[in-house]
Amino acid sequence: MNLSRRMLTKEEEDAVGDEIEVRREDQDKINKFSRLHSHTLTLEDELKVKNKEKEELDDITTELELADEDDLVPYKIGDAFFHLPLPQAQELLGLSTAKIEEEIGELEDKMATIREEMTQLKVELYARFGKTINLET
Repeated sequence: MNLSRRMLTKEEEDAVGDEIEVRREDQDKINKFSRLHSHTLTLEDELKVKNKEKEELDDITTELELADEDDLVPYKIGDAFFHLPLPQAQELLGLSTAKIEEEIGELEDKMATIREEMTQLKVELYARFGKTINLET
């Protein structure tokens, strides 16, 4: 099924009419679109949190570059702080940064997949209902 995205012509809009019966499959698509939209909002919030964490880790990495090589650095693991040698703290920080970057990538991939699915649903629903439905998010 190859549906291209395009604007409806004035004639197509007029032909749609005001009284379109909502079939069960249409309602299922509308419900799915709504669930996907809610899920994207949740993922966007998660992504903001992860990006903030990454920014904080980048700031800490910059700060540690200024530290003396022989210093013990307080490093938080769970709820406790441990004093670690600078190289070990930098290594752990690098691992944490890599993990956060991977999680950010996964979230962005999920969001892209969901947005593609939402776009497909929009095309199908606008083709059926025209101006009588609003799926703008």
